[in-house]
Amino acid sequence: MGSPIVIAIDGPAGAGKSTVARAVAARLGLGYLDTGAMYRAVTFAALREGVAVHDREEVAELARRVDIVLEDGTVTVDGVDATAAIRTREVTEAVSAVAANSEVRAALVERQRAWVAAHGGGVVEGRDIGSVVFPDARLKLFVTASPRVRAERRVGEIGGDVDEVEAAIIERDRRDSTRADSPLLEADGAVVVDTTGLAVEEVVELILARLG
Repeated sequence: MGSPIVIAIDGPAGAGKSTVARAVAARLGLGYLDTGAMYRAVTFAALREGVAVHDREEVAELARRVDIVLEDGTVTVDGVDATAAIRTREVTEAVSAVAANSEVRAALVERQRAWVAAHGGGVVEGRDIGSVVFPDARLKLFVTASPRVRAERRVGEIGGDVDEVEAAIIERDRRDSTRADSPLLEADGAVVVDTTGLAVEEVVELILARLG
């Protein structure tokens, strides 16, 4: 038996990471973990309990105790189906503050590594998977696209004004790239995949070709 296959997919919001990661996982028969959903789940729990997302100690304590289950495309937070709720604008606007909390990141990285150990590998996507969580992953990818294309995709999913969404995406990139702990960046040895002009299946084939 070889070591578990871990494919790390990082990149900014709206670049197509989730769609690509799910498709690659399905093709390879591996589990899929959206680590961003974990940060959103903590954010949802904080908002639900009335915990201020900028209260670092309270949010960190919450991250350590909250029950988060990600299976079969659903996200359950303390027994509540939060699959749709974690994608709301309220959570989206607050999640950067939670993700910038070093103690929250430490707690969730521990959970992410435990998930992969329990599932015998997997396709894991997020912002710091190849750089921090699984630096020895079999394959590390940095999936990106132009801010405008990412905004158009997001508006197609949840509606809104493209210009406003593009501005919000650029600001989110800035916050994610400049935070002190685990900033968004291309991991050493990562393959950069620009999805701007590619269909999902084309991206998946590129990735599978890299695996050999």
